[in-house]
Amino acid sequence: MRKALAVARKEFRQIVRDTRTLTILLVVPVFFLLLYGYALNFDIRHVRLAIDDRDHTVASRSLVAAFVNSGYFDLVASITDADTNRLMDRNDVRAILVIPSGLGRAVRTAHPVAVQVLLNGDNANTATTVMGYALTIIRSESVRYAPARAAPVVTVEPRIWYNPQLRSTLFLVPGLIAYITMITAVVSTALSIVREKERGTMEQVRMAPVDTAAFVVGKTVPYFVISFVSASVIIVASMLLFGMPMRGSWGLLMLAVSLFLVGALGLGLLISSAAETQQVAFQLAMLASFLPTFILSGFIFPISSMPRFLQVITYAIPARYFLTALRAIVLKGARLDAFWMELVALAVFATVVLTLAAVRLRRQWT
Repeated sequence: MRKALAVARKEFRQIVRDTRTLTILLVVPVFFLLLYGYALNFDIRHVRLAIDDRDHTVASRSLVAAFVNSGYFDLVASITDADTNRLMDRNDVRAILVIPSGLGRAVRTAHPVAVQVLLNGDNANTATTVMGYALTIIRSESVRYAPARAAPVVTVEPRIWYNPQLRSTLFLVPGLIAYITMITAVVSTALSIVREKERGTMEQVRMAPVDTAAFVVGKTVPYFVISFVSASVIIVASMLLFGMPMRGSWGLLMLAVSLFLVGALGLGLLISSAAETQQVAFQLAMLASFLPTFILSGFIFPISSMPRFLQVITYAIPARYFLTALRAIVLKGARLDAFWMELVALAVFATVVLTLAAVRLRRQWT
């Protein structure tokens, strides 16, 4: 027992001196608790709601107030029928409440009337939950209008856009495409420069008449070609095997895939320039690609339900923009004006990470 205690004391001293190990043991668990505790939230809050009020009576205003005061919906626009396509395509709203003319008169006479709820169905889980919220609110209001009536006065006429059957496959498959593409692209280039270091060929590269920019581009191009072919195969396979539609432009889809891949490959090169071994590079690549893409991109968990500080962090996650563009193209058939900001964000991310990778390599070579 005395010998075991001596070994334990010695190990404690080593752990205290090794700040990296101590940080992993103490800080990382807390970090994961905060990340998972706040981000893994299936509750749907702050649903962006638009109102198409064609009645403009006390009853219609009361119904709108019931939605807003429920705490689930945020009123962001008052629209007409002509605005519906534009708002849905751009993800400016997730739901539209269409109140027909004559609602006030129907409520006074206890005559049945249907209220339409339009839902963005590109996220099947969110759409199902939001529909449940809307049904509950409208039923509660209907009871308040005519408490003695057996049948509800106000009924719901739902309409799901882009995914009428609310197939979860059409929601999950685009996310899986982004998830698989991100991981494979980051890991592939994350190991490339480290492999040169471990084999001792990095010194030969430094002596060659090649600047860092040309070296980074040369390292990226082969992996880009391979990753692009792989991503294309995944997309086609998703359409053939899982029935994912293609309602938009193939050219815009390939542009979005290309920008996303360049950013992912650049992130891998940045990791590779910082790591010294392939094992470390692989771990960093998985940490930088797996968790952000799965948790913070909107793939599974809605970003609007996350705390504000996590929502800010998601702006640095390229998969967030790629998912929005991918769903807009394949599910909605949206035009470029609906998601051009996402493509710009992907281009900015790719430029930043490639520049940082080149700067780090230049410092190491001098």
